[in-house]
Amino acid sequence: MAADARLLAQVDPATTVLLTVECQQGVVGTDSALPELAMAAQESGALSNVARLVAAAHGSGVQVMHALAVRRPDSRGASRNARLFRAAERLPVQQVVGTAAARIAAPIAVSEDDLVVRRLHGLSPLAGTDVDALLRNLGCRTVVITGVSANVAIPNAVFDAVNAGYVAVVPEDAIAGVPAAYVPALVRHSLALVATVTRTDDVMACWEGPQRPTESGGVSPVRGGK
Repeated sequence: MAADARLLAQVDPATTVLLTVECQQGVVGTDSALPELAMAAQESGALSNVARLVAAAHGSGVQVMHALAVRRPDSRGASRNARLFRAAERLPVQQVVGTAAARIAAPIAVSEDDLVVRRLHGLSPLAGTDVDALLRNLGCRTVVITGVSANVAIPNAVFDAVNAGYVAVVPEDAIAGVPAAYVPALVRHSLALVATVTRTDDVMACWEGPQRPTESGGVSPVRGGK
């Protein structure tokens, strides 16, 4: 599959970070505290597409960063200023640091080169966390945003990335939310206004190997060496 020239320029491995958002066992795994969301992530293929993108990033030198939402055992510092936070305190599975629920979920493979950022508060993977500083130190210009949920954390990540000066790329088949019908509406009416909306296969085509321009203005893989 030939890569799109515009997308290829945006997701250059040298200046791109793949961000997975809350892809942890207690959120999208088999023992999720949010079974409806976990089912949506699995049945839509979003979780497997995140795993495919992570594998492609590992193979092409793209930095992978995992943003996790966790709690201390005593919940010290956790946000309580919204219904969502108060409801989370009553869930049967808690995303406590060091427990299975707070680990990255299968089938996503974690490399020793991946960066993992854990937040104890708030709605956004970027605001008030180490993510922005790490992105800048990595020389990042584009953030490919994947994971859950399309209801809260994903739009927060996209808007905060754009506000911080990054190009946001969203593979729409690698995000999930509930109900499922809400996701395409969010993408069309909100995310597409500020981010490059694409699909997993299109991003992977950009990371499969060296590319060269074609006469038609597109790009195709370079064969027979670098």
